[in-house]
Order: sequence, then C-alpha cells, then structure tokens
Amino acid sequence: MIRNLTCIICPRGCNINVEIEEGNVKKIEGNTCKRGYEYAYSEVTNPVRTITSTIKLENGKMLPIKTDKPIPKELIAQSMIEINKITGKLPIKIGDILIENLLGTGCNIIATKNMN
Repeated sequence: MIRNLTCIICPRGCNINVEIEEGNVKKIEGNTCKRGYEYAYSEVTNPVRTITSTIKLENGKMLPIKTDKPIPKELIAQSMIEINKITGKLPIKIGDILIENLLGTGCNIIATKNMN
C-alpha cells in the first residue's frame, strides 16, 4: 500500500509517498529534507497533533488554551471531553498549567493568554 502525504513541516509542501507493507514502513520518497522524512514516518506510524481550544473562566469569559506538546491523534476526542470539564480561576498567566499530564500522556494543557 502507498500512502500519499503533503509535508507540513516547511513551506515547500513536498509530496511524499510512503510505502507500507504488513504495517511496516518500507520506503519513503519525495521528501527533500530529513525533517520531511521524519514527518512522513511519524504521520504513518504514530500521528500526533497539538490541541488548541478554549475553556470557560469563572467570570464567564473564554480563555485560549493549548497542549504544551503534541498528543496521539486518537486521543483528541477524549482530551476534549477532559478539557470541557474545567473552569479556569482568575488570575491566569500565559503558560499556567490548567490540566497536568492529560490522559497520562505527559502533556499539559496551558493558558495562552494573560487574564485578570
């Protein structure tokens, strides 16, 4: 099986073909740099994403948040359930940890805006 990807690591947007045989990566072609190769391998074997969202604050306003590192793509829906359970307490500073070790991933949910 061949999976076609467009690399999102740099503006070049290389078209990368990944040959997969019996669940294993056999060949990666089309990348013009090492980062493209690493992206394609990761995307096929263990895709990850950074979550960006908002949470409600105690004053009714919304606070933008994000994960401090990417998490496995298959955990996004479950992560959003956990994120939607919390209400932020003021004051909050950029980088404050709102959820520690989200779903045991070692990833934290952090604030991306100062709010008083």
